Amino acid sequence: MDFKKLNMGDEIRVISPSRSMKIVSKDVREGAINNFSKMGLKVTFSKYVEECDEFFSSSIESRVQDIHEAFLDKNVKAVITTLGGYNSNQLLRYIDFEIIKNNPKIFCGYSDITALCLAIYKKTGLNTFYGPHFSSFGMKKGNEYTKKYFLKTLFNVEGEVNENKDFNIDIKPSEYWSDDPWYKNQEDREFIENKGYICINKGKAEGTLIGGNLCTMNLLQGTEYMPSLENSILFIEDDELVSPEIFDRDLQSTIHQPGFHGVKGIIIGRFQKATAMTEEKLVKIIKSKKELKGIPVMANVNFGHATPIATIPVGGWCSMDACSKEISIRLK
Repeated sequence: MDFKKLNMGDEIRVISPSRSMKIVSKDVREGAINNFSKMGLKVTFSKYVEECDEFFSSSIESRVQDIHEAFLDKNVKAVITTLGGYNSNQLLRYIDFEIIKNNPKIFCGYSDITALCLAIYKKTGLNTFYGPHFSSFGMKKGNEYTKKYFLKTLFNVEGEVNENKDFNIDIKPSEYWSDDPWYKNQEDREFIENKGYICINKGKAEGTLIGGNLCTMNLLQGTEYMPSLENSILFIEDDELVSPEIFDRDLQSTIHQPGFHGVKGIIIGRFQKATAMTEEKLVKIIKSKKELKGIPVMANVNFGHATPIATIPVGGWCSMDACSKEISIRLK
């Protein structure tokens, strides 16, 4: 299965399979539309993108209809999620994956959208993309890295179409990172110098990229929507609601899954400050697990809930060298 990479003038469709567009401010919306316009992309919105209930989401029927219509629309070249939330896994039994399989196109989002990224890949074989939401592009400052890797992955380096997907993208650390609630105050921002990746277990590995938000991925355990971990590079991250103890427990749950022996390497995204995760605690968690002995592990990588973030292809290929702290990806 294959899809077209983005070209200048293409239409992207914004959908809300988790939380509603209703909670996104006018300032953020206008900023996102402007940023997409600068990339040469036309933004359209799904019918129920602003439907909002007491859970700041919408009905299963509305969300599924928006997904189906986005993939069936021949003018739409990419489907981008509004933002994350808590309930996209409600949709999995109602999605017609044949529609997606027969109308392949880019699907991008992160956090709770992990459930959809992994399920679509498992059911269709299509690469999905663990990357920025529509709302992510409403950030005024500190978003250059996010836009750069979105373009590198879904266009070519220069932002022009490149039908040859067999080129490698090196995921380098950003110069700075941030964990402030930027959507509340776009001007008063805190940027922190990035000290680079952390090598926890040395070694080299390559394999298929499987992962996303760890607690959301674990919701798929034992279901038909969880991809195989055979010959995989597991990439995982979690948000501010997670403590070191919860991350430890969730990682152990993943380790207990059938097929975990097929994991060749692990890449961990940057933790938010509220998690109270330190390098020392993370190293202790990883080193305490005998199952991870001999598996290269890197951390502090630019994906997840701190910004900026790279765009990572679920089902893509990855090569990692924890010793030299290098990560390279490509579509496949």
